[in-house]
Amino acid sequence: MRPPRGRGDRGESLLELVVAITLMGVAIVAVMSGLTTTLLMSDIQRKQATAGVVVRDYAEALQQYVAAGHYVSCASSYSVPGFVAPEGFAAKVVAGSVQYWSLGALWLPLCLPDRGLQRVRISVASNDGRASEYLDVVLRRPCGVEDPPCS
Repeated sequence: MRPPRGRGDRGESLLELVVAITLMGVAIVAVMSGLTTTLLMSDIQRKQATAGVVVRDYAEALQQYVAAGHYVSCASSYSVPGFVAPEGFAAKVVAGSVQYWSLGALWLPLCLPDRGLQRVRISVASNDGRASEYLDVVLRRPCGVEDPPCS
């Protein structure tokens, strides 16, 4: 007579294998989703930081351009010749954003008359649409011979 075999010596059952594979699959999907989200957020934050730098650079270039004598009374828009945004970004003055200082501490979209202060909104956006920044810049007419005295 043979001694009875123990059931634990025959290996894993099909059910145990299916449960183990399912648990490992869920764990791998969770880890990969976390890595994908991390990479995507890193890309977005890098682009937002770059857009912030570019919008400030463009604002500085615009202010220097206007200070060099290129102020336009009652301007509808501005552009800075020679300014090149980094690859993957576009910098522009938002259309219709020019406002004019009036008496009473108000910015108006109407030029009546131009008192030498204009507020312009600058926008920089990544080409893929993941990041954008804007900045309002106040442009001042530079003092010149034909202008009233500056104070």
